[in-house]
Amino acid sequence: MQWTVHGERTIHDTPWVRLCSLDVEQPDGARVDYHVVRLRDVAVPAAVDDRQRVLMMWRHRFVTDTWAWELPMGLVEDGEEPVQAAARELEEETGWRPGSLRELVYAEPAAGITDARHFVFLTDDARRIGAPTERNESDRLEWIPLSRVPSMIARREIVSGATLVGVMALLVGGDQQPSDGGAGHSTTE
Repeated sequence: MQWTVHGERTIHDTPWVRLCSLDVEQPDGARVDYHVVRLRDVAVPAAVDDRQRVLMMWRHRFVTDTWAWELPMGLVEDGEEPVQAAARELEEETGWRPGSLRELVYAEPAAGITDARHFVFLTDDARRIGAPTERNESDRLEWIPLSRVPSMIARREIVSGATLVGVMALLVGGDQQPSDGGAGHSTTE
């Protein structure tokens, strides 16, 4: 069953989030006012080393007042491809530069209420180039063995949706290329 959108108007707009009201017709013919949160794309780099450890950041999220481990991540800037944003975010937030990136997994975390798209990329050849340049993200980085990730999830030490999608894809061996090439193609710097 498909819903039909007859119109859309913006209620609130910022550089990070836009709240919209959509005039939609449901499959049963009813027309309703439906609110949607429009968000910018997010790029998430998952750096894994030759010892099967993933580079993670210990972060405080003030919105939920929680501390947890996360993969680096950030918004895709205007005119930037998700794979470029992933490389930039890894370098800015951790001081590690990927040699190559390939799409690991793509997710739409809450497609019933938001158009958010998360692009998660894998690098297994990152090299340290210096200290992180982004000073407001985290002051603690750690290479965490993938074997510890399931118990960390169970203890709620990993709770970010984008991070969960990324590390779970790593755990199931999800480093295959997407069949359609995806929006994030492989790249080498």
